Amino acid sequence: MVHGLKGWMMAAPATALVVLCLVLPVSATIAATFYAGGGPFDLYAAFLSSGFRRTVLWRTLEISLITTVLSLMIGFLTAYVVSRAPPRWRSALIILAVFPLLTGVVVRSFAWLIILGRNGIMNNLLVWIGVDGAPFTMVYTQGSVIVAMVYLFVPLMILTIVGVLENIPDDVIEAAQSLGATPVQTFRQVIFPLAVPGLIVGSVLVFTGSFTSFATPQLLGGDQQMMMGTFLYQRAMVAFDWDGAVTVSAIMVAVTLAVVIGMTRIAKRLNPMTT
Repeated sequence: MVHGLKGWMMAAPATALVVLCLVLPVSATIAATFYAGGGPFDLYAAFLSSGFRRTVLWRTLEISLITTVLSLMIGFLTAYVVSRAPPRWRSALIILAVFPLLTGVVVRSFAWLIILGRNGIMNNLLVWIGVDGAPFTMVYTQGSVIVAMVYLFVPLMILTIVGVLENIPDDVIEAAQSLGATPVQTFRQVIFPLAVPGLIVGSVLVFTGSFTSFATPQLLGGDQQMMMGTFLYQRAMVAFDWDGAVTVSAIMVAVTLAVVIGMTRIAKRLNPMTT
């Protein structure tokens, strides 16, 4: 009883800070959407009744899901190679994998403008090798936004997964192989279930980061590929539509919470030991 009370007392300052700086502002933002319109759900009905706004929401979901899947595949393969590398190389490989995180998001997004621009590196290369139709329009497309997003979030995915893979004992893998398991069976029945917690955490981080991003969609997508983050900025800082901005914020929070809950359930199904 005393130890439990001490634990609660030690956690009380951090809990109070989270409630004060996160829970209360988010709750107040969501609650405001039910009182701003004529009825509790008028603002949401107005948002969903607009074809343009539904398109922005669907585009954001689509780009975020594609970014998450691609980041998961690239990040898992890279993290697996890093985790199985000799110890003397492991630190160097991790540094190389996460080196882009040392540069700001805006700088990395501008780099993709230089690479994918009409007079950029990629188009100049295509023109030089004689590709028919070059130069192509690569920026302000959904593909450019996805490529830049994957580049931004793969290092985060690697960091999340590599720690989980490193903690899988070699004895467990060797035991599976000694019992006759093929490499595919070993991966499916041993490595993958044990790596599920890292995969879920990484997927949640990448999805929420992609879904709420602003700088990259603004620079590489523009108004043609508007996402929820840029739409929120437009409603609040350009149109001064505070009710619309609050509604967009509430929808983004609701989608994020739904994804976290859904990912948690998937993790428990794939690995019952996941908490």
